Amino acid sequence: MVAESFEADDATLALVHPQRYIDLVARECEAMEGVGDLSTGDVLVDSSSFSVARHAVGSALRAFERVQQDGDPTFALVRPPGHHAEPARGMGFCIFNNVGIVARSVHAKTGARVAILDIDYHHGNGTQALVGDGISYISSHAWPAYPGSGGPGEQARSASGDVLVNLPIDPRGISTEGFVALWERVAAFVERRLRPDAIVVSAGFDYVRGDPVGDLGIDRSAAGSLAAIFARLAGSLGAPLLYVLEGGYDIENVTESILEIAAVHDAGAAGESGASASAIPERLQRIIERVEHLPL
Repeated sequence: MVAESFEADDATLALVHPQRYIDLVARECEAMEGVGDLSTGDVLVDSSSFSVARHAVGSALRAFERVQQDGDPTFALVRPPGHHAEPARGMGFCIFNNVGIVARSVHAKTGARVAILDIDYHHGNGTQALVGDGISYISSHAWPAYPGSGGPGEQARSASGDVLVNLPIDPRGISTEGFVALWERVAAFVERRLRPDAIVVSAGFDYVRGDPVGDLGIDRSAAGSLAAIFARLAGSLGAPLLYVLEGGYDIENVTESILEIAAVHDAGAAGESGASASAIPERLQRIIERVEHLPL
């Protein structure tokens, strides 16, 4: 079902972004003739970009409302993406942090603890900056690829019991089985130790083989395997599950990956993937073992 979008207002954007940054984006987009860079970083904008970015946030918020109403996992097909957007800096094609605003909004309204699970090829530096106060962030990503953050030493637990977990993957790639098994291990940790009240997936598909910007050599079918893992996790926790589109620059890969996810949820499929934990690279296994012993 398609839900009508809306433009998120300044008060909603301010859950993550200071007003001075919101005003800067509005001012620079309004003054833009043709296409140019936002002054804070590598983000191409035109005169419509401020409105489009507000709609992206509004769409993600409306999609989460749909999950709460119907109980069914929902996918927010939005652009621009958001996970690189830091509170006062847009970068990496991102203007406002869509998933971060959703998580802050949900926590502010209900007190729910939100886990953001990021499968994009790139590290979500902007989302990482929001960890704490009810938000946890777990990311697998190529490292030290753009933006260079999210290294193996960047693991933490906040005073509020939220966690930051970074799973840096060698940019030369990882097997499809290893990638799926990694997220199965993460799901087990989230279920057993973290137990969030809501799950938001930063669903970027630039990890798929053939993506011109990313490419970790992973098959498109991984998206369906991850969806089954996330469905089982959400069902076990009784947690609403929302996907929000991030990167992915091969339109066929993005389309087929989303269809894989939709097919799994439409069929009500949920369960373990059968991927062998031995396929996870040793460095990532060591990180997961350390994370599993974080005091919570």
